Amino acid sequence: MTKQEVTYQAAGVDTAEGARAVDAIKETVHSTYRPEVVGDIGGFGGLFSIAAAKDMAEPLLVSGTDGVGTKLKVAQLAGKHGTVGIDLVAMCVNDILACGAEPLFFLDYIAIGKLRKEHVAEVVAGIGEGCRQAGCALIGGEMAEHPGVMDPDDYDLSGFTVGVVDKPKMLDPESVSEGDVLIGLASSGLHSNGYSLARKVCVEGKSREELLTPVEALDGQSVADALLTPTRIYVKQVLGTLKACPGAVRALAHITGGGISENLNRALNERVDAQVDLGTWPVPAVAKYVCDAAELSEPQALKTFNMGVGMILIVDPARAEEVEAALAEAGEKTYRVGRIVSGTGEVQYTGEGNLYGYQG
Repeated sequence: MTKQEVTYQAAGVDTAEGARAVDAIKETVHSTYRPEVVGDIGGFGGLFSIAAAKDMAEPLLVSGTDGVGTKLKVAQLAGKHGTVGIDLVAMCVNDILACGAEPLFFLDYIAIGKLRKEHVAEVVAGIGEGCRQAGCALIGGEMAEHPGVMDPDDYDLSGFTVGVVDKPKMLDPESVSEGDVLIGLASSGLHSNGYSLARKVCVEGKSREELLTPVEALDGQSVADALLTPTRIYVKQVLGTLKACPGAVRALAHITGGGISENLNRALNERVDAQVDLGTWPVPAVAKYVCDAAELSEPQALKTFNMGVGMILIVDPARAEEVEAALAEAGEKTYRVGRIVSGTGEVQYTGEGNLYGYQG
């Protein structure tokens, strides 16, 4: 019996297409480079100089890793892949920003059923855009083809970032005091959290045509476009404010999975509570649309989605206007959403029943 050669390509992995995909993303990668980047993509490791840390009193490296979750399923159903890379970067860099760190570089991991350079280039274009928005360099990554494990059109994303902060300037929940002001920064929508619920009530059973049809309750957007609105990246605005207003910001909370209820408490110490005033900021149409479809109560909505607030700064009350002015100068719309009171590290609410009652 004659044996027949079985190549890697015959088994479902096309290394030549992988090389073409790398060539297709080089321009995107180069567009994110900072002066500290050493070498180019294609090596076994990304190189980055940390010489700038010499000017810090006590430099600390800060790392963060995350993915995009089931928001990717919406992108795959809609056939729109250009923004999920922004989400990937945002979820990582906004996390490390919470301690005041500047993200320096980013690496991604793309697992895909069948590698096609055009598809990968579209996803990586979003990652590059996210890195440019955050001011960090995309210095490497991995594209892994998984035939037999993933469907040909299926893919998953994960990534991580490394940043640096000078320890004496680091934001610290221990510095939060009674009387401090809560300043909220607007989200762009659901960001990248709560999508298992959003898909269940707004996507499942719908055709691509239905997902792409404009909906009046979404201000004329389609369900797909509203759900695929990319996560906001707050890095440059917040870092600029920290530099312009040294010592004014005590702590910061990135409002991700678990909503305000289960993220703002992470920026508190055990001597205080955060008192949040409902109705003091606008809730995006997509958040109300999903919550209405799921018939979520206010408490459940506030512990599932960001409900329009992507980040909350805890600020010295004597300098709140100074911080708001700096954020406005950076292009941010801010909202006074509450205050710090004596307590035990919990989040509480005033104005129950008024979550959707913002008057502008």
